[in-house]
Amino acid sequence: MQRITQRIVPKHPLAVRWFHWVNFPLLLVMIWSGLLIYWAYDPYRINIGGYPLVSFFPDAFYQYFRLHHRLAEGMSWHFVFMWLFVLNGVLYVGYTLFSGEWRYLLPNRHSWREAWRVTLHDLGLRKELPPARKFNGAQRLAYTAVIGMGLGSLLTGLAIYKPTQLAGLTGLLGGYQTARLLHFALTIGYVLFFIIHLLQVIRAGWNNFRAMVAGFEVVTEKEAPSAVEPPHQV
Repeated sequence: MQRITQRIVPKHPLAVRWFHWVNFPLLLVMIWSGLLIYWAYDPYRINIGGYPLVSFFPDAFYQYFRLHHRLAEGMSWHFVFMWLFVLNGVLYVGYTLFSGEWRYLLPNRHSWREAWRVTLHDLGLRKELPPARKFNGAQRLAYTAVIGMGLGSLLTGLAIYKPTQLAGLTGLLGGYQTARLLHFALTIGYVLFFIIHLLQVIRAGWNNFRAMVAGFEVVTEKEAPSAVEPPHQV
């Protein structure tokens, strides 16, 4: 008869968990305050044949979430929390470099192929389970991309925050309007990443979520039956 045993396996160090959970409210405040700023001038649309298909964002959106006529407030929150966001990001990158955690995060030559297989599995088109390791190829690509997006948000944000003082940076990014568009696109990217990340966490289950809270996973294993079973007592 097989016996089922459970053991605790360490997964995420304390520093990684702190950076992860600190970054979550910081990013929410940045997006919220960014919307307060964006309300003052919201030109972006997705047009087809000259007709607007999607508007970012309709007036009803601003009214419902009370985001209108709060430009000064949004700028105050945004410019304070951007430094906290940058500081948390710099400390996180520094930690991964000095601790060696980068070895689990950076994509390798197998990551793209593995990410494709993981995507097919998540869509229910492939039965084979993703490889059992700390981060699979899809996660490596996604988490590395987010770090790059953070750097992009910092550069584009500085370019539109100080376009005169940082004229060289603003020009390198294609000018004020292009830098603002890139900054906006990166924000949409964060929202999409957050939604997909949340769905993946729900799909992975409690054990995966607990690993980012407590730092460990509980692994269930089946032990092989003994070669010689004890005789039955009469």
